[in-house]
Amino acid sequence: MKYYTIHLTKEEVNHLREIISKGTHSAQTMRVAYILLNCDEGKYSEKITNEQISQVLKVGMRTIDRVKKRFIEEGLEEVLERRPTSRVYDKKADGELEAQLVTLCCSDPPKGYGKWSLRLLAEKLVELKYVESISHVTVRTLLKKTNLSPGK
Repeated sequence: MKYYTIHLTKEEVNHLREIISKGTHSAQTMRVAYILLNCDEGKYSEKITNEQISQVLKVGMRTIDRVKKRFIEEGLEEVLERRPTSRVYDKKADGELEAQLVTLCCSDPPKGYGKWSLRLLAEKLVELKYVESISHVTVRTLLKKTNLSPGK
């Protein structure tokens, strides 16, 4: 494992102390500021071990290592900001499924039921093979988007 040593300049130390002293920043930003200040091996602060930082800030050792690595590779401003998510969500519902759901919702409910429930609609969509699987929460979102209610 590669070890990263942090050497902060006086301006960086002042900037991090300013972040800590003002309560207008996110908890993650403040946590990163504390980690960087405590990991600093420059002439403006004393070195504290990662174990001590971990115990005081209640963060894992791996978190400290990731913060140090990101500071070295990307810089101070990047480590203080959250990265935008790179996760891509696949949409299960398209316009065709919405139309089929609306049609189903407007039809009569199955025998023994007074009205459609979200779970009944989800089960019926799977039973009719419109989708392979669908959650009742997704059905709710689709109906909310079209301003429909299964009871109407």
